[in-house]
Amino acid sequence: MKATTAKPLAVMRASPLRGRVRLPGDKSISHRALIFGALATGTTRIRGLLEAEDVVNTARAVSALGARAEKHGDVWEVRGRGPGGLRQPTAPLDFGNSGTGARLMMGVIAGHPITVQMMGDASLSRRPMRRVLGPLMQMGLEVVEPGKETLPLTLRGTSELIPIVYPLPVPSAQVKSAVLLAGLHAAGETTVIEPEATRDHTERMLRHFGADVRIVDKEGGRAITVRGDAELSGRDILVPGDPSSAAFLVAAALIVPGSDVTIEGVLVNPTRTGLYTTLQEMGGDVTLLNEREEGGEPIADIRVRASELKGVRVPAERAPSMIDEYPVLAAISAFAKGPTQMDGLAELKVKESDRLQATATGLEVNGVTARIDGDSLIVEGKQRMKGGGRVATHLDHRIAMAFLTAGLASEKPIAVDDTTMIATSFPEFRGLMETLGATYQEAPEQ
Repeated sequence: MKATTAKPLAVMRASPLRGRVRLPGDKSISHRALIFGALATGTTRIRGLLEAEDVVNTARAVSALGARAEKHGDVWEVRGRGPGGLRQPTAPLDFGNSGTGARLMMGVIAGHPITVQMMGDASLSRRPMRRVLGPLMQMGLEVVEPGKETLPLTLRGTSELIPIVYPLPVPSAQVKSAVLLAGLHAAGETTVIEPEATRDHTERMLRHFGADVRIVDKEGGRAITVRGDAELSGRDILVPGDPSSAAFLVAAALIVPGSDVTIEGVLVNPTRTGLYTTLQEMGGDVTLLNEREEGGEPIADIRVRASELKGVRVPAERAPSMIDEYPVLAAISAFAKGPTQMDGLAELKVKESDRLQATATGLEVNGVTARIDGDSLIVEGKQRMKGGGRVATHLDHRIAMAFLTAGLASEKPIAVDDTTMIATSFPEFRGLMETLGATYQEAPEQ
């Protein structure tokens, strides 16, 4: 793994943000398009693929497994090898900072008689893999280093996976997806029962590629069943704009007085729109326009105008639909009137960093009162943020972007200690913000 030099950055208070922009493709769908293309028979053509480091690492991984992924013009093509057809790689698969790529690929490896070494950067190597390894080991995946639960790991798959029924202990789209991907290679039906609905991109894309998927809502959860020994066929996919990336532009337009911003072609899948529901409850002028469907996913243009926000309580059951957006929601809650309480945030403790603590600390060093109560975060809104602080990002791209957004409306500039990791998910972040009127400057290292 290559060492990188930290790139601190500071953000200045902004004049009104205005304009229309189009975002890069959704990260979750980009990962899945590459992986499903590798498992399909024939060629999958992907337009709008997010070319951030996380996704490029997944493209390299599927290529190393024998399903060549290449860009031709503005289209990525994946030459699939069919379920069970991936080959032994000649070197470790490096997923960099991508938990999604690593965890989904574990489900793929489980169903192939190959031995694969998986590795990641320092941040990913601290993140727990137990929740995904547990059910996959029940199905037949072997961890060559017994008892080890963090990367680097060596995994041995099998062509004789056992189908299971697996109730998710904690809602997780990544764990659900890994089990369903493994289930494609099991003889019989594999079922995941989730207590709360999580992102359903895997289920939608499985159907798009021709898999037999059954979804049943029942008391105590939602059961998703995939039939094994699947035959998938290559498909054409258009990746919509990433709503998690859109969140930063939406938040900026809400808190900078006089702003009026439209973001075109954003994914508005109901399992991903919890933030927009919350912002509307806070009084935010957030409107979905030109709603339509492309490639089995709903998309829309989002128009946002600066608004006076009020504090709200965000229920725990909404967390799965906005888990990546809590840092930026917490940051702009400082500009709301009254407290905002966000419940059910246990998942944030095991992201790229302990996002819950990193968010609270970032607010505090910028003059905002915030406290953690169990799995809840409470931010005392004052309709202003003092700023002037330097935020420790802990190599977490969403912490960096959240405070580089909040600083657009703070009284004093806000600096973050590093921005190199932003390239893992949203390399266009700074450029798009500057297009709308934001101003950033390099900050001295400390």
